[in-house]
Amino acid sequence: MLTDTKLRNLKPRDKLYKVNDREGLYVAVTPAGFISFRYNYSINGRQETITFGRYGVGGITLAEAREQLNDAKKMVAAGKSPAKEKARDKARVKDAETFGAWAEKWLRGYQMADSTRDMRRPIYERELKPKFSNQKLVEITHEDLRALTDAIVERGAPATAVHVREIVMQVFRWAVERGQKVENPAELVRPSCFC
Repeated sequence: MLTDTKLRNLKPRDKLYKVNDREGLYVAVTPAGFISFRYNYSINGRQETITFGRYGVGGITLAEAREQLNDAKKMVAAGKSPAKEKARDKARVKDAETFGAWAEKWLRGYQMADSTRDMRRPIYERELKPKFSNQKLVEITHEDLRALTDAIVERGAPATAVHVREIVMQVFRWAVERGQKVENPAELVRPSCFC
């Protein structure tokens, strides 16, 4: 079984080698000295390997690798490939569109009265576009939204803060309904606090 001390003491060799941990988790040590956590599994009769991440500064810990192993085993038990899911998640993040792109799609495609759209577009353009339009959805936190709504309330426009929160809520819902795996920051920002 691996420990942090054992991991720190692993030295590179001429060829890649493996050191087992437990329950199928192991580390691969490259000739360059990189140590990565991996897990081999079989799904639908095929052997696959998932790499959880690198050990060390900027990487993951042994405890985190073991947690990811548990998650991977649950996925395999459910008939899903952890490696393919990880690749899909990476692709989603890489290809993720910005809040601005999703907001524009929402403004064009969401069913709402023309008067509502005419009211929301200027609020988006004035309040949200300068702050969030170039950020990916996964980058926007409830703290970011809270800071924005607080600033709007401080300048004496609590009703606008409510509209801003509502727009963010609906844009994120629109994106989630279309396959984006993101948390909706507006769910943690209550409009009752805009006083």
